[in-house]
Amino acid sequence: MAGVATLEVEVRPPSPFRLGRGSTDRTLRVERRVASRLLTVDCAPVVVRAWPRGGGRVAFRAVAVDPAAVAVPVACEELRPAGRAELAVAIERLRFALGVDDDMAAFRRRFHRDPLLGPLLRRLPDFRPRRRLWPWEALAAAVCGQLIEASRAAIIERRIVGRWGARLGDQGRSAFRDVPPAALIAGRAPAELQSMGLSGGRSVALRRLALDVARGRSDVADSADDPRLLAVPEIGPWTVQCLALFGRGEADSLPAGDLGYIKLVGHLAGLGRRATVPEVEEFYAPYEPYRGLVGSLTLAGLRGIVSAGAPLRLSSEARVDRAA
Repeated sequence: MAGVATLEVEVRPPSPFRLGRGSTDRTLRVERRVASRLLTVDCAPVVVRAWPRGGGRVAFRAVAVDPAAVAVPVACEELRPAGRAELAVAIERLRFALGVDDDMAAFRRRFHRDPLLGPLLRRLPDFRPRRRLWPWEALAAAVCGQLIEASRAAIIERRIVGRWGARLGDQGRSAFRDVPPAALIAGRAPAELQSMGLSGGRSVALRRLALDVARGRSDVADSADDPRLLAVPEIGPWTVQCLALFGRGEADSLPAGDLGYIKLVGHLAGLGRRATVPEVEEFYAPYEPYRGLVGSLTLAGLRGIVSAGAPLRLSSEARVDRAA
């Protein structure tokens, strides 16, 4: 494509930083210390990358993609070349997903002497929460992850991306792919979504959410619309909390119904069983307004305690809208 538009930005993270891992749906890749992602910004395809440079800096580069090189299906009637505005949005979204601009200094100062968090912060000095590029992606991923193991949820996400995500080139599994936008999922029948591995109820819920987003009835980037999301059958607090933490970057949003927290708190609190959701919320309450951030840190730093320990029995009161 002649005259390919490119935009480069270099930033210095305010806190220790590393790229970390790619996304579970494999749309965001981290290979050889370079993070890469194909995304469509207002019907303009872009490949955006980030990599570390000397002096603690991080470089970002967004490149406009020839629309003819992108395979359908896409939600747009016709793709168009990206301009500077679309390239800037692509870089902004990758910066959000990587957390490169997050200043963790206040967080570290507050908890560096905490008996639980202090050792984790020293062991993980470059900790960042993992996020999705767009709020819609976080919401769709949360629906896929309800009531099943995380590994199974990742498979469903990859199937949906492989079936309906825009693809750059024709390189099979190695091709860059985009997450299908709400407008495209809204046009799928529930049976099509169910064939990807979703349950019948969650297939209907995902399509209903996609319709509301595509038609402008719900703005998933705005927490004021969370009650509308919770009114959709099959959508519970855990799903919306995941949207807030991973899709909007709300540091205090704790997906307390996650089985990881239920098991972890059962161990840390010495309960001898899995914790209830209220017990998880009570355990993390002292860490407000960073409950979601603290939760992510403890899961990242202490996951081995749960996986290596003896299985915990269920509480007789346990009722959650998620198990992973």
